[in-house]
Amino acid sequence: MTWTEHDIPDQKGRVAVVTGANTGLGFETARALAQHGATVVLAVRDTDKGRLAAARMTGDVTVQQLDLSSLASIHAAAAALREAHPRIDLLINNAGVMYTPKQTTKDGFELQFGTNHLGHFAFTGLVLDLLLPVPGSRVVTVSSVAHRVRAAIHFDDLQWEKSYSRLAAYGQSKLANLMFTYELQRRLESHGTTVALAAHPGVADTELVRNSPAAIRLISPLIAPLISQKPEMGALPTLRAATDPAAVGGQFYGPDGMGGFRGHPQVVASSPASHDVTVQERLWTVSEDLTGVKFPV
Repeated sequence: MTWTEHDIPDQKGRVAVVTGANTGLGFETARALAQHGATVVLAVRDTDKGRLAAARMTGDVTVQQLDLSSLASIHAAAAALREAHPRIDLLINNAGVMYTPKQTTKDGFELQFGTNHLGHFAFTGLVLDLLLPVPGSRVVTVSSVAHRVRAAIHFDDLQWEKSYSRLAAYGQSKLANLMFTYELQRRLESHGTTVALAAHPGVADTELVRNSPAAIRLISPLIAPLISQKPEMGALPTLRAATDPAAVGGQFYGPDGMGGFRGHPQVVASSPASHDVTVQERLWTVSEDLTGVKFPV
């Protein structure tokens, strides 16, 4: 069956928090959830852009400041959400940076690992107790096909202080997203309410590509029409993971086309490396130590 936005069930009464929702995949994810009745919180770094995005959506949409490159901002956002919403049904960990030049977060973490993985790890841990009592609640984390590209968890140099490759650093962060999802799902199984899933958009035409290496930007106009898809299609795997009644914890959704680059969402396989339980557990422990955030599961 070809799954589309029309297959999203009624979301009335559900509260969805979507990170990085002012543009691209996050915008399309939030728009579709709000359109189907959810109360949606756009958790964004730039609240002015967030308000402009909210104005383009139909439904109950609010904006919450969240800078995933700052633990202080993450704690503040979690506290504000706790005050505004007694429950969360959907947490969509969508925001991210890609192929950035070597930079660090406000807390000294390599920017891609710090934002894409550690930021979402900390944010999830701080709001998870708002999901745990809610039947059918879900945490959906957006990974990438790049979790297979030069990707490994470099415990000897997680912050890329010895050397730096923007492609390998991005691959590490997206592999970490999947390992986080699988480890979180194992920890959630005894609770019986909340589940964790992952998704990837294939190759979506969004602002993320602005930091791509010159070689990729040079050939992009030639190959993009063949392998990329619009953000509204790229958001479908996330939306299916978040709303399909048949979805179960630990699943990974992505496009059904050749190479996983484009197409309609289906359950897909992730790399063998992503299923290494020993590395998952070690990454979890290291992430708790680095962020200072302990999970209630």
